[in-house]
Amino acid sequence: MDKVRITIARGDGIGPEIMDAVLRILFSAGAKIDIDEIEVGEKIYLSGNTSGIPESAWEIIKKNKILLKAPITTPQGGGYKSINVTIRKTLGLYANLRPVRSYHPIIPCKSPNMNLVIVRENEEDLYGSIEYQQTSEMTMALKLISIPGTEKVIRFAFEYAKATGRKKVTCMTKDNILKITDGLFHKLFDEIGNEYPEIEKDHWIIDIGMAKLANSPEIFEVVVLPNLYGDIASDVVAEIAGSIGLAGSANIGDEYAMFEAIHGSAPKYAGLNKANPSGLLNAAIMMLVHIGQGDIAEKIENAWLKTLEDKVVTYDIARILKENGITDYKEVGTKEFADAVIERLGEEPKVLKPAKYPSIKIKIKSTKNVRNTKLTLRGVDIFLDERKLKPNEIGKLLEEVQTEKLKLIMITNRGQKVYPAEIVETLLTDHWRCRFESESEITHKDIRELLERIEAKGLNWIKIENLYYIGDKRAYSLGQGQ
Repeated sequence: MDKVRITIARGDGIGPEIMDAVLRILFSAGAKIDIDEIEVGEKIYLSGNTSGIPESAWEIIKKNKILLKAPITTPQGGGYKSINVTIRKTLGLYANLRPVRSYHPIIPCKSPNMNLVIVRENEEDLYGSIEYQQTSEMTMALKLISIPGTEKVIRFAFEYAKATGRKKVTCMTKDNILKITDGLFHKLFDEIGNEYPEIEKDHWIIDIGMAKLANSPEIFEVVVLPNLYGDIASDVVAEIAGSIGLAGSANIGDEYAMFEAIHGSAPKYAGLNKANPSGLLNAAIMMLVHIGQGDIAEKIENAWLKTLEDKVVTYDIARILKENGITDYKEVGTKEFADAVIERLGEEPKVLKPAKYPSIKIKIKSTKNVRNTKLTLRGVDIFLDERKLKPNEIGKLLEEVQTEKLKLIMITNRGQKVYPAEIVETLLTDHWRCRFESESEITHKDIRELLERIEAKGLNWIKIENLYYIGDKRAYSLGQGQ
């Protein structure tokens, strides 16, 4: 097999140390790779580049298509954007794949039979990072869930289950509250799931679903979630398995892929030869499978498992063993742990299940054609910044300016209806949503006329959201209490 050229980023904090350890293991195992190195992260941020990635690095990443990245430090404040999110969205890495399994009895675990994969949507949801300070008291973030983005990650989850012989895919959302955004995610899960009759499917509301993940992770196999829930869920199950420091992740797109540990850069441990390289090593193992070197991936993972079985561990795992009354372990540093794995290349674990990787090639083809869906404009939510007037006073002013087409339906504050029928117990801020609806289709000109009338009354409107129908169905949520 020809060598595959990959890009590496050594990162910040403990990143350079664990990357050195991982590369030594990869090359000792015979991984058929060549590397190009880029510098991204804290140093680039502080040089004035708010993205943390210079243009020269983008050129190398796009040329090689495969990136193995150590943890990055994002400076606090200053408007710096997360490199992880930037890379994922720029390269279309729509699926974040995070396998988590128990290493019981070597590493004590409440759920010794857990062996699941979190498939996290990687580009949308609240990670669009679209936020606003709208009034002196109110902030807002936009939650983005699209049909094309959701379809891709759900199809990936089912195709991954099919390719790896897993029999069940679970979806988790909060669509009992977020009926449009999370509701869309759930709806597409049901529709796409029908195309895989051989795979069991179920859906959980995220709060009870997370409780079940924490208490009974062994009942799950593949779990697909929107971005924020997936981020939280993957950290929770990784910690349940023993340590977040053991977990790696893959960020998969149609052309590009990025592999990384799920933990941070831990700067307080930098340079101490103390960090556990296992998370990045497991990410590198996933990378090898992705580029068609599953035999090398198996060799490395089996050596790593044998190292754990021999209780050669770094400080974080040593602490867990000690807390559980296990004392016959050998605590080593980062370099020494890598040496121990290299010494065991060619060996297999005796207690833990040896690694076996099938060839996995997943290509996603979208089928949901929604480009021609007709949206009919039927109203507008107008947001006001108002500190002095009460709900009934605002309502009376708006009823005076409503037009023949657009009638005031309600006013909400923090999502709760406060007009008509004001409830005096409701906590009020300076941020008001005023809903106007029409019984027939309207135009933007109708909305502009209404806004001019509102301005003439001395009311300060700060934002609008158009209200649409799809066919005869409302495509916006009701207010709480409406």
